[in-house]
Amino acid sequence: MFEYELQQLRTADLISRAEHQRLVREAARARREAAENSAEHESHTRGLRRTRSTRAA
Repeated sequence: MFEYELQQLRTADLISRAEHQRLVREAARARREAAENSAEHESHTRGLRRTRSTRAA
């Protein structure tokens, strides 16, 4: 009986972790989409966008 209860706790923990990871992925996706939309609007007003890295010599 004790082993069954441990398995139930493990299952609940895995479900909780999976849901947390899903929420993190959704938040990251929403931030990326917002940044892309913001960059699109800025690109029309500011001209060319600069790259983040410097050019090689």
